[in-house]
Amino acid sequence: MKKIRKTNSIFSITPFTLLDYPDKLACIVWFAGCNMRCIYCYNPDIVLGKGRLSAPDVITFLHSRRLLLDGVVLSGGECTMHKDIIPLVAEIKRMGFSVKLDTNGSMPGVLKKLLDAQLIDAIALDFKALPGNYEMVTGADLFRPFAESLSLLIQSDIPFEVRTTLHSDLISVDYFQQMMSYLQSKHYKGDYFIQQFRNNVPVLGQLNYSLPEFDASRFSTSEIRVLVR
Repeated sequence: MKKIRKTNSIFSITPFTLLDYPDKLACIVWFAGCNMRCIYCYNPDIVLGKGRLSAPDVITFLHSRRLLLDGVVLSGGECTMHKDIIPLVAEIKRMGFSVKLDTNGSMPGVLKKLLDAQLIDAIALDFKALPGNYEMVTGADLFRPFAESLSLLIQSDIPFEVRTTLHSDLISVDYFQQMMSYLQSKHYKGDYFIQQFRNNVPVLGQLNYSLPEFDASRFSTSEIRVLVR
């Protein structure tokens, strides 16, 4: 196994969560930095901040939680852009933890390596926007890698969910229907989680107050279940 380096790539660790990994008692490892600048991102400190902890620090923490936790959530920022992600996940799995990956899907090559090595147990994939608006929302021209990651996951056997943040200035009823149509065109089947934008919190971009959203759950189909968080 590739040796885990001591580079400080991790912003912080949330020692306990019941919400971020369904049916698991888990911690969250927050990776610093991101290759996107989503205007509604409510983790600007993590996205723009520097790493404070290294991968060995994470392993040391997990050794102290082996009898307390079931799983580890890798989030950020964007965890798949870090060079140590594969050896770190391999070590976490060796310790007996389940691993959930939160990703924007921008690194399909890394995702494929993790899938091929059977190192990931669950994934949450962010569906930011459709091609025409993707760069405006994310500040990055990375829709094509996202689409490749979505296809990889659809073709795999791993449990995964798709999720989208709704802001009234960005996603209308018609636009959401187009996003649903895109998922259907890719033959996605599963849960589609909608996260309402949280007003009155610091974000990366400049956005108006988000008005009450439409009931996205009514767009569920026989193959895609839309759930609002």
